[in-house]
Amino acid sequence: MRVIENCANSAESAANAQAGGAFRVELCAGIPEGGTTPSYGEIVTARRLLTTTRLHVIIRPRGGDFLYSPIEEEIMSRDIDMAREAGADGVVIGCLTASGDIDTPMARRLLAHRGDMSVTFHRAFDMCRDPFTALEQIIDLGIDRILTSGQEATAEKGIPLIRQLIDRAAGRIVIMPGCGVNASNIGKIESETGATEFHMSARSRIASGMTYRNPRVSMGGTVHIDEYSREITDAKKIGAAAFTTQMQ
Repeated sequence: MRVIENCANSAESAANAQAGGAFRVELCAGIPEGGTTPSYGEIVTARRLLTTTRLHVIIRPRGGDFLYSPIEEEIMSRDIDMAREAGADGVVIGCLTASGDIDTPMARRLLAHRGDMSVTFHRAFDMCRDPFTALEQIIDLGIDRILTSGQEATAEKGIPLIRQLIDRAAGRIVIMPGCGVNASNIGKIESETGATEFHMSARSRIASGMTYRNPRVSMGGTVHIDEYSREITDAKKIGAAAFTTQMQ
């Protein structure tokens, strides 16, 4: 069975992912930063909308590296509590030491807040210095899965390492390829790695409904973005990836 997890950037995207047949969503804000913790309102609205698709919430207080201060650890702990109390099925966490190892003491403290929720270790894994040592550390922590691009720019490029990780894991933890996964390459990644769970954004850009527009102003200040379009999960892209056949 091919399990599709959608990186949903909103409750609306989460609903579209469900319509497309996604098994699970990872609800995120701050997608340009690689994903940050969504608001309470986003979480509870997604929970209401998702009746057949599981809801996981990323726990990441900011963009940038994964070396967190005591204040940031407190924020993450409280956000895990919030996600659990809001009815999330799981959370997505990750933390590293300055030397690029898994910060196992901090991870254990965060995991103490998980309750019965499933836990994924996110792509902080792709920034660690020794993926095989990190694999064993994450397994020892009792985490359920690792999201990884195989420490490459895309999961397709990371196929060799992903295959090795799955072999070494030997069923002790799920290795979930993510980054650049789509309907055109999911079969190749599946057949060449043996992975059964896949993480994908599957978004399409839609135009704003605004008829009055002020092109002189950007809400990003010096960083200019298109204020009059947005990206949202496309149910058809989810469905295409979920049901495409393996590449021979």
